[in-house]
Amino acid sequence: MQTRVLLTVDTELAWRHHAAGLPLAQVFERSIEPAGVGLGYQLSVLREHGLKACFFVDPMPATVFGLDVVKRIVAPILEAGQEVQLHLHPNWVGAEADDGGRAHARFELIDYSEEAQRALIVEAAEWLVKAGAPAPIAFRAGSYSANDTTLRVLAGLGFRYDSSHNGSESPWPSAISLARTQIAPVTYRGVVELPVTLIEDREGRLRHCQICALSSAEIAAAIDHAIDNGHAILTIVSHSFELATRNGLRVNSLVRRRFDRLCEQLAANADRAPTSFFSDLDGLDIHADARPVPPRLFRTLGRMGEQLVSNLVYERRL
Repeated sequence: MQTRVLLTVDTELAWRHHAAGLPLAQVFERSIEPAGVGLGYQLSVLREHGLKACFFVDPMPATVFGLDVVKRIVAPILEAGQEVQLHLHPNWVGAEADDGGRAHARFELIDYSEEAQRALIVEAAEWLVKAGAPAPIAFRAGSYSANDTTLRVLAGLGFRYDSSHNGSESPWPSAISLARTQIAPVTYRGVVELPVTLIEDREGRLRHCQICALSSAEIAAAIDHAIDNGHAILTIVSHSFELATRNGLRVNSLVRRRFDRLCEQLAANADRAPTSFFSDLDGLDIHADARPVPPRLFRTLGRMGEQLVSNLVYERRL
């Protein structure tokens, strides 16, 4: 049995740049195309290796800046033959263009009532479609902030998939009432939940499979573990701005190398672990068992050393 791989990229205007009082052009550049390693770079590397990726696009900045800003994100993704699905950071509702982030709605989707969640998701889906994307069938909440109410709302709106459950962020803000170690796909509250893949970096401590959060060795271990143990699916996370420093002005060469190596490894394992779109997932083995990668001390210490270098070399020398 093949292990399918969901390589997902949360693609959004980073609130921190808006809150810093930057004009829209700079917010866009630092969020979507930072330092030449943003969306365009990632699409190019994916194309080079023949890989599929799902870009979870947050359309809610359209409520502040208009629809064109979302169209500029959606168009190149679709032109590159990649997939767009729905992402949502609700704090953009009520924001003002030039106020340095002073006005905003609540940040976490789980802090809204069922009716308010439904209204937000409906609005976000409408914005995304108006920006040129197909009607979404999959959802990920901003900051993984979803709960059982979110899943019921998604099911009622016709969504087939959610990918918000992240055991390393549970029970807050990732508040879906599944086990923290749940990484296998499962039908839950009316949708298929595809949790973010986890590893144990120490006994009992979970870390999610995100490019800026794990070393290349840890990501490779997660891929090998999923293949060797017959996992139905592996879900990896990145962001449009993740390969650059937090201010969006410089390349973080360490994280960029992780992305490049991940793409190389996925291409090398395409026969056993092909990358997939959500629209490819018919026939996925739901409820198949899966467990996170067990800890290995030297692998964890290696990543901690990498993170120290990243912070000292790339982030603190800004």
